[in-house]
Amino acid sequence: MAEVINMPRLSDTMEEGTVAKWLKQVGDKIEEGDILAEIETDKATMEFESFNEGTLLYIGIKEGDTAPVDSLLAIIGEKGEDVSGLINSASSDAKEEKEAEAEAKKEEKKEASEASGATIPDGVEIVKMPRLSDTMEEGTVATWLKKVGDEVEEGDILAEIETDKATMEFESFYSGTLLYVGINEGETAPVDSVLAVIGPKGTDVEAVLSAGSGSASEEESAPEETKKAETSSSNGQESAPITANDGQRIFASPLAKKIAQDKGINLQDVKGSGDQGRIIKKDIEEYQPKQKAAEKALPAQEKASSPQAAVAAPINLPVGQEGTEEVKNSQMRKVIAKRLGESKFSAPHYYLTIEVDMDYAKVSREQINGLPDTKVSFNDMVVKACAMALKKHPQVNTSWNNETTRYNHHIHIGVAVAVDEGLLVPVLKFADQMTLTQIGASVKDLAGKARNKKISPAEMEGSTFTVSNLGMFGISEFTSIINQPNSAILSVGAIVQKPVVKNGQIVVGNTMKVTLACDHRTVDGATGAQFLQTLRAYLENPVTMLA
Repeated sequence: MAEVINMPRLSDTMEEGTVAKWLKQVGDKIEEGDILAEIETDKATMEFESFNEGTLLYIGIKEGDTAPVDSLLAIIGEKGEDVSGLINSASSDAKEEKEAEAEAKKEEKKEASEASGATIPDGVEIVKMPRLSDTMEEGTVATWLKKVGDEVEEGDILAEIETDKATMEFESFYSGTLLYVGINEGETAPVDSVLAVIGPKGTDVEAVLSAGSGSASEEESAPEETKKAETSSSNGQESAPITANDGQRIFASPLAKKIAQDKGINLQDVKGSGDQGRIIKKDIEEYQPKQKAAEKALPAQEKASSPQAAVAAPINLPVGQEGTEEVKNSQMRKVIAKRLGESKFSAPHYYLTIEVDMDYAKVSREQINGLPDTKVSFNDMVVKACAMALKKHPQVNTSWNNETTRYNHHIHIGVAVAVDEGLLVPVLKFADQMTLTQIGASVKDLAGKARNKKISPAEMEGSTFTVSNLGMFGISEFTSIINQPNSAILSVGAIVQKPVVKNGQIVVGNTMKVTLACDHRTVDGATGAQFLQTLRAYLENPVTMLA
């Protein structure tokens, strides 16, 4: 019996796919596990294999065409089998599904309109916080480039929005007057929150917002009532007196009581300045235990004045003012913390370190940079050597997917770049096919964009291996956390001059330590060691990278 193959969901954010290339044609014999086609998702181009056996009877999406997930991709069955019924059924199902979805959206809009008791006027648009990257969950408005009352044309830049990866310009898709700003500069809000309202001048914004929110306002009213109830109960607590251990009643606000408890202050020693002598926050903050200190100092002075007391020299202790500052974490910093935490505590890391003789690398670099309009760094040589070593050790160029291990046949190397707010990893696509000068120019360009917050999410996605270099800061050796979904990351230290033994003689040599962090789920120790041996061979003999 014929089997219908639908467009698969090859990533968590994939909504539609493009058939980049068909590897089988109608009439071809298909075995289970054969690669049917290369499908381009929102993140990468991936091979799609068949889970069925038979003959390829029908292709529903041609090369270069794009279709939603679950669209009819192909039909596999017995040779000569009639599949016209399946094709018609799939097309009718798709049509019904679209109609049902459209109807559902109409119903939702209708219900929202009825719940709010109002409709959004024609020409008025509610602009939501956009999802500017595939991993973005919330955004921060860095700068508003338009103010309330300004005229906005389609294509104008409304604001600069800080995502989890970069600060990006957000343009308007509508024309009109900016009537309302829902998120102020510096504020953070989830994706799809109301960012702004654009429409004709003089529009009732309150009515538009209530119409757009629908039943959400009703849902929010319950928490609001709870807050009021909590507030009233806390007010009741404030008016209640606090009874001390000695039976005397002490009037103090709950906040004052909490601060006093934190500071270890006995409320019996504090004089209240509130109504009826009630102790308030200000009294606790300004409280100085002078009286108690004087009472304690009196016996001490009496002891010191007695002839039997030993005379002790005064000790001068440092006096200063303690101070702290709370700095709001940027979206980038929060996402870096989340991603690195997930990687460190989910992937079993282990580390392998080797020392590389860089004498020939230094000579080769000087000769290359002696050519006109040519500039190559040691980091460029490391990236090139890694790309070539990955071709020989594909196990290192993998990703762990729980049920499967994905072998990447392409080599995209991420290069860690330090920025003011953390760390970004621009990606060199197909690094194994790039020359040293191309690598150097690309790294310089991407690093500049990263530091200026002008790098796009597409330029930071898809890495299969990562290089992190702190050698320029004088760090001789360090370890890094794997940049998932990679299986490994290389930490590159500084080139150091030191005595080394060559041909039985102690001479001055130039060495560099590199450390490979591996995910033990995909890369075994022997595999990681072999990769480092190949890497060393390339770096110690750079001419082999040019062969």
